Amino acid sequence: MRLFTLSLEQIFSNHFAVQLQLAESLLAEHSLEQLIIFSGSQKTLFRDDHHFPFVANPYFRRWLPLSQHANCALLIRPGQKPQLYYFNPADLWHLSAGNPEGFWVDCVEIIEIETLQQIGSDLLQPERIAFIGEEAALAQQWGITQINPKPLLAALDWAAGVKTDYELECLREANCVAAEGHLAAAEAFAEGYSEFGINLSYLAATGQRESQLPYGNIVALNEHAAILHYQQQSQQRPEKSYSFLLDAGAQVQGYAADISRSYVAAGARKHTPAGALYAELIEAMEQVQLQLCQQAVAGQCFVALNQRCHQQLAEILARFDLVRLTPDEIVAQGITRTFMPHGLGHLLGTLVHDAGGLQADSQGTLLAPPAEYPMLRLTRILQPGMVVTIEPGLYFIEPLLAQLAASPQGHAVNWPKLDKLRCYGGIRIEDNIHVLADGIENLTRDAFADLDQAS
Repeated sequence: MRLFTLSLEQIFSNHFAVQLQLAESLLAEHSLEQLIIFSGSQKTLFRDDHHFPFVANPYFRRWLPLSQHANCALLIRPGQKPQLYYFNPADLWHLSAGNPEGFWVDCVEIIEIETLQQIGSDLLQPERIAFIGEEAALAQQWGITQINPKPLLAALDWAAGVKTDYELECLREANCVAAEGHLAAAEAFAEGYSEFGINLSYLAATGQRESQLPYGNIVALNEHAAILHYQQQSQQRPEKSYSFLLDAGAQVQGYAADISRSYVAAGARKHTPAGALYAELIEAMEQVQLQLCQQAVAGQCFVALNQRCHQQLAEILARFDLVRLTPDEIVAQGITRTFMPHGLGHLLGTLVHDAGGLQADSQGTLLAPPAEYPMLRLTRILQPGMVVTIEPGLYFIEPLLAQLAASPQGHAVNWPKLDKLRCYGGIRIEDNIHVLADGIENLTRDAFADLDQAS
């Protein structure tokens, strides 16, 4: 597995300086004295003392690689070294946070605390402090009134769309870890494992617990691939194996990878016409996905790229005689939305769906998706330094197919041919793309290529 090739201390120091400069400029702009970013607190189950898995909020993770450290707070004071209130109480029942150490420690003044009251007692003029975090009641206890101010969050979300060298390196590493998992999962599928067993293989290969992953893995066999966010992971092997869709990521220093791949079962491909057709559709979608990746360049409007995706999907539907209309007619009549109801992609960073994708500017002006593509999560013009996903899909989703069959457009569908594909669920292929000034860097394909060379 590829480990960090750049000096983490240096690129993190540069990254931290960028975040500090941005924060100080925003504080001045909004007439605020200080900014405090709270990592978050652990939540317990109802009428229980058992905690949900904890993940620090994305704003905190953008500053420090402490994604599993609860009750920590970063205090930014213009012209001074930021202070990290590092929650580290003595605990008989749980492992303590341990000594703060790593490539990040020199960027902050560390104050170890055992209670959150220690933070509140240190704050001067809390009415001039902005608080970012989920715990509004805690901020109010400290006397803070500027809690998650929308103009400040909008500016931070807008800026986060362009990644620093440190963030890019974390995203590269996350793709490498996830690629290891994808290869192991594909092998487990080929060996006939259940969804649950495939997921265990993925976790073992990545070395990450489910609570460490950026989202719950979508491990879908056969018709389950038609459920966009399928979450069950059946422990039973299906009687017949047709297809496998895996949407699974990894997290490194709080930054996410988000990768999808689709496979046809060897037996279905070799021995059934529908299996051979499904395999050809995967290959066709792969070519479309690669073309769209190459077109995700600086200056490209992502809305236009999403529209181009639907045009190419329509060409596949027409070429494979699934819909008996011209590609232009298929798009104009909205038929492609039955087969791909989600958007082409989204921003990626400390969040899987990084905030700021629907903003027109740093003030948070909404740049809404077109009415015909309401699920599109990214409407911005692509800039150098952005990291986005490119994930076209082709699905056979029962409720949407039923709606199409009942519509005037239903007569154009070759239902006998399409019906044979229902048990395959669908296809999704997804890469993580770094937008360059003069092209792209495909973080996902590079990760798989590195693993292939290493083997």
